[in-house]
Amino acid sequence: MKFIVQWNGLPTAENSVIERFMKTGGQAPEGVKLLGRWHAIGGLHGFAVVEADDSRGLSALALEWGDLLTMSVFPAMTDEDLGAALGAHQAKRK
Repeated sequence: MKFIVQWNGLPTAENSVIERFMKTGGQAPEGVKLLGRWHAIGGLHGFAVVEADDSRGLSALALEWGDLLTMSVFPAMTDEDLGAALGAHQAKRK
């Protein structure tokens, strides 16, 4: 299943975030496949799209950075998946 991971950090955490990212490369933990990651210019904000079969790896990711960043994790759907769900919903209503 795909998930959107959003993060925000305070300017006071900037140096620590930079150090950790440069040291680890921001690698995803075991059980999480990083599909893409984007960073905002001029701040500790961004998001990633990841794939995971269960929540264990997502929990590890949040805990790994939780002392420096706040994270939100949301299930994600492709347009095709959403279209199928909407079609099924509309069919039930008829």
